[in-house]
Amino acid sequence: MPKILVAEDDPALRELYATVFRRAGYEVAAASDGDQALDLAGEDVDLIVSDVRMPGCSGLALTAQLREAGVNTPLILITALGTSRDKELGFRAGTDDYMVKPVELEELLWRAEALLRRSGRLTRSVTVGSTRLDCGDLCVIRDGQTEKLPKKEFALLLKLCSSLGRTFTQEQLLDDVWGADGDTDPQTLYVHIGRLRERFADNPDFEIRTIRGLGYKAVRK
Repeated sequence: MPKILVAEDDPALRELYATVFRRAGYEVAAASDGDQALDLAGEDVDLIVSDVRMPGCSGLALTAQLREAGVNTPLILITALGTSRDKELGFRAGTDDYMVKPVELEELLWRAEALLRRSGRLTRSVTVGSTRLDCGDLCVIRDGQTEKLPKKEFALLLKLCSSLGRTFTQEQLLDDVWGADGDTDPQTLYVHIGRLRERFADNPDFEIRTIRGLGYKAVRK
């Protein structure tokens, strides 16, 4: 189970972020400032979510010190400072992502999951009925049978099955599975959806539906 470190000096926000991640199935550690976060950012932490403005060691200083020490744990900076210059300072310090307050909590989960997946740290499994998606081995297991999937197919299936009934737009799926900076077009997504449907046409637990004009979603059969 991935472990997320939340560094935030506002107690209410710290608890809110921690609760959101726990409900999503993650283990959470919490720090009230950058100095405490530095002490907690050990090898068992898979992702760090940090406010920028904190007493003592700021989020920028925390990021810079971790990178200088060779710690490459994925990191998201959160701040009320949203100018281009502020973002530049964050990325130059070594952050992987940058969010401006007020933060959309669902988007925070998406971004955290994307970073965990791209760093190979997303090891949790997702179960739909009798079908289990093993994130460690990129395989789907049912009735003792194991089918290993190509990386992108598995990531796409995981995205859909992790939020059954929720419709994802083409843009969301392309950004989260192939990366926001990629040049993949909708045809690639269409082909991968088709392959998944063919692979799991006989699966009794879920199916992938097209929502015309919007995107795709996975639902229980």
